Amino acid sequence: KKVSVTRRLVATLCSGVLAWQLTGIALHHLDLAPADFILQWLPAAVILTAFAAGGIANAVNMIDGFNGLAGGALVIMFGALGLVAFQVDDVVLASVCWTFAAAFAGFLAINFPAGKIFLGDGGAYLGGFALAWLAILLPERNTEVSPWVSLLICAYPVMELIFSIARRRHREHHPGAADRLHLHSLVHARVVRHFVHADHPTLRNAAVSPLMWLFALVPAGFAQIGWDSRSQCLAAVLLTFAAYLLCYLRLVRFRWPWSPASAALDNAEALDRI
Repeated sequence: KKVSVTRRLVATLCSGVLAWQLTGIALHHLDLAPADFILQWLPAAVILTAFAAGGIANAVNMIDGFNGLAGGALVIMFGALGLVAFQVDDVVLASVCWTFAAAFAGFLAINFPAGKIFLGDGGAYLGGFALAWLAILLPERNTEVSPWVSLLICAYPVMELIFSIARRRHREHHPGAADRLHLHSLVHARVVRHFVHADHPTLRNAAVSPLMWLFALVPAGFAQIGWDSRSQCLAAVLLTFAAYLLCYLRLVRFRWPWSPASAALDNAEALDRI
């Protein structure tokens, strides 16, 4: 329980390198000409693969904050990867994706809503790394699939990771420092506590997850439509990021960005009140 964030990151990066050594598979194309040229150089492809695997693994661990949140998101993302694989007749990959989805659905049946079992770091890192590696395999095994569909399906935890690092750096905190400013934390504090009237705190805890599952479900749905189009996937990724940012600003500032400034607290004041 005393493993630092840096050591965890290094461990997951090494796992990505080890997976490449065992399979010989790495990210060699991003459907962008300059990047694809660089990725023909094997060390560059392995480095990108390691960062993709390590980043998603840590991102999934970061969203593991409420009963059912990470487990439900993993079920949605594994299921979405499997559906895309099935559409391109990669039955083997689809079966593996759906097996993981079923495994986490079984966990979810016990974890949600009562929290009788917890995912923990071991479960979150396992699920995150498996998700990352299947997301890497999908476009590498099926060249007709845009590599950006993998980012789209994994958009929710990736957004949380990127925005958390940026937020902490802006506040001059260590990127790995814990805080209560994740989107799911704000949803619990600003939405669930006010609108979910439950006698037991466990039920209020679990009420956060269905709201947050939407951030995994919507991009997963977009992925089923535009899995072969880079432009559609990128547009959906940008739309998802914009929706995340708008919701975050609404919860922090108590208003939508286009609302009059006099109707709410300043951003810095709102953060201090959390």
